[in-house]
Amino acid sequence: MPKPVIFTISAVWDAEALVWSGHCDDIPAAADAPTLDEMMDKISAMALDLLPDNHPGIDPASVFVQPRAE
Repeated sequence: MPKPVIFTISAVWDAEALVWSGHCDDIPAAADAPTLDEMMDKISAMALDLLPDNHPGIDPASVFVQPRAE
């Protein structure tokens, strides 16, 4: 089993736009959505799409994304 690789997503609530905005420079990916879960789903999908180009040695099955609210 491959060692887990965790990417931390910086998440911020934008009260004016009523969306969660998140980004991770390590992937790199950024997204916003009305709920934290939706934003994380978007970034998780992006991470799997971008992984081969940005981190070719990492097995997609070992990737986990976690939010960090700021």
